[in-house]
Amino acid sequence: MEQNLSLYRVFYTVANTGNISKAAEQLFISQPAISKSIRKLEQSLDVTLFSRNSRGVQLTEEGEILYTYVQKAFFSLQTGESRIKKINELGIGQFTYWSQLQLYVNLCFCLNLQEFIKTHPHIKITIECQSTNHTLQLLKENKIDVGLIGEPERPHHVHFDSLGEIEDIFVSTKTYLNNLSLRTNHRDDIFRNATLMLLDKENMTRQYIDDYLAAHRIETNNLLEVSTMDLLIEFSKISLGVACVIRQFVEKELAEGELVEIPLPFPIHRRNIGFAYLDNLQQTTAVREFIEFYNTKQGLALNKLPVHS
Repeated sequence: MEQNLSLYRVFYTVANTGNISKAAEQLFISQPAISKSIRKLEQSLDVTLFSRNSRGVQLTEEGEILYTYVQKAFFSLQTGESRIKKINELGIGQFTYWSQLQLYVNLCFCLNLQEFIKTHPHIKITIECQSTNHTLQLLKENKIDVGLIGEPERPHHVHFDSLGEIEDIFVSTKTYLNNLSLRTNHRDDIFRNATLMLLDKENMTRQYIDDYLAAHRIETNNLLEVSTMDLLIEFSKISLGVACVIRQFVEKELAEGELVEIPLPFPIHRRNIGFAYLDNLQQTTAVREFIEFYNTKQGLALNKLPVHS
C-alpha cells in the first residue's frame, strides 16, 4: 500500500479531471509519466481503471469502486485506520485508556507498556484513540479511566500529570515546495498559496493551530482537513501539501531529507501532554497501579525523545 500512495494520487487527479493532460498540468509531471503510473496501478490491481474516449478518459466500473475509497482517503475518511487498539491479558483487573496521540503511543508508551504488563500480568488493558475533547468528555462520563491528552486550559475536576512537551511544526517535501514556487512565482507566502493540511476542527491540536494562525494573521486559502496525524504525515510525504505535525513524529523524515520544515515568522509555543483522570473519583487498584507506574517510568521515556528549539 505505502509504495502505491503516489500512484493513487495520480489516479485521483486523473479521475477528477477526466483528462490526462490536465492531470499532468496539475501534478507538474509529464503525460507519459501519468500514463505509466496508471498502467502500473492497473497492473498491480489486475483491472482496467479508465476507458478512453474522444474527450479524455472515463472511470470503468472497477475504477468507480476504487475511486470511492481513494476519495474518502484523500478527505480523511480512511476506513479502519487508527480506530481500535486492544491489548488483552488474562487477569482480574482492567482499565480503559484513550489517546489522541496515536503515534506518541507507538513511540514512547507501548515500549514501557510491555514492562507494565510483565509486572502486572493480571491486568487487562483496552486502548482506544480519540480527540482530546472527546477523551475529556468520556472521562467526565466515567466511561474511561485514563486519557493521554494535550494539557487542557480548564481541567474542571480532571487531574493532569504532565509527561513533557511536544512541538508543532509545518512540513512538506522539497518537490511540493519547488512546484509551488513554479506555480505562484514566489515562495514568500507559502501558507496563502499552498494546500494546508490540518487535523479536523474537533481536535484540540487543530484549535491550538487555528489560534496561532489567527493571532499572527497568517492567511490560508486552501485547507484540507485530515482525521489522524498518521494521514497528515503520509499525505505530506506524497507531496499533497504542507502539513502541521508534531516534530517528534517526523524526526527520521526530517533527518533523511524526505520532509523539510517550513520556517515560521513566529514560533509555535510548545505544548504539554500527559495522562489525565478524574481527581474526585475513587480509582480501582488497576488504575492506581498504572498511575504509579507511569509517574515513575513514563516521564523518563518522554524526556529521552528529542525536542528542538
